[in-house]
Amino acid sequence: MNTLKNMRIFVRVADAASFAGAARALDMTTPQASKAVSELEAHLRTRLLHRTTRKLALTDAGKRYLARCRDIISLVDVSEAEAGAASAAPAGTLRLHAPASFGQVFVIPALARFLEQYPEVEADLLLSSRVPDLLEENIDVSLRLATSQLPDSGLVSARICRMASVLCAAPQYLDKHGAPASLDELAQHTQVRLVAPHYSVDHWDFEGPDGRVRLPVPSGRLRVNTADSLAAALISGCGVGPVPLLSALPALRSGTLMRVLPAYEMQGTNVYAVYASRLYLDAKVKTWIAFLQAFVAQALAAPDAATLMPRQPSADR
Repeated sequence: MNTLKNMRIFVRVADAASFAGAARALDMTTPQASKAVSELEAHLRTRLLHRTTRKLALTDAGKRYLARCRDIISLVDVSEAEAGAASAAPAGTLRLHAPASFGQVFVIPALARFLEQYPEVEADLLLSSRVPDLLEENIDVSLRLATSQLPDSGLVSARICRMASVLCAAPQYLDKHGAPASLDELAQHTQVRLVAPHYSVDHWDFEGPDGRVRLPVPSGRLRVNTADSLAAALISGCGVGPVPLLSALPALRSGTLMRVLPAYEMQGTNVYAVYASRLYLDAKVKTWIAFLQAFVAQALAAPDAATLMPRQPSADR
């Protein structure tokens, strides 16, 4: 006996309150539909339907069994669809959200390669610091920043990477004020603060030769709310500040920013890909998340070594 097939037939019979109606919907004969339900009853040793010449009615046991059948059939259908989607080629429109800094440095270059590799995929990309509602705004994958774990939201998340922040300043600032030689000397320098939801604003955490050190941060004369604006302020010579590596790398490579106290890293930021559900996970979503993880890992594994070296003091100072 094919139990799952007979369950499906039983559900159709119950919904139609008729063997003939269920048979027509399933493209089978009325005797075949009746036989399937009889096999179930014999297997369960329980009557599921009251049969009369005029109508069918569920027994109490039949009502309970019908609810279970619906749950089982739904789970089977979901599992089959999920397995099928996992093996399908990515196709269709991929709707993405990312914070502006991460999006410009990593997502856009990764997306260019992804679209080249998967020509059946199109993409809509929203770059914004605002956290969107995935369901209401019909977004497949949103990238979120957090210093630790994401709060429990009922959504599914996969970590893309963890990136440290690095203390930076412009060459002209260091030529004028000198480079601090220790954490204690930071208090003698103008400090530019990043004020963002995912980033501490009242202290800086350092990881270095002495382990973890926490320093209070003065209010500072300049406070900004994005990593890119912080990098721009430091490039202009406004002072010293911690720039997330993703925003610091272009300036470090070009020489418009220099590492300060390079033996130390600062508060790390986790980047998560958030999506609505594991069920019916579309192939393009699953493939994109894995693609972005690999792309970012490769990009962070080999930054230009020279740009991350400590700056040598000027000869005339």
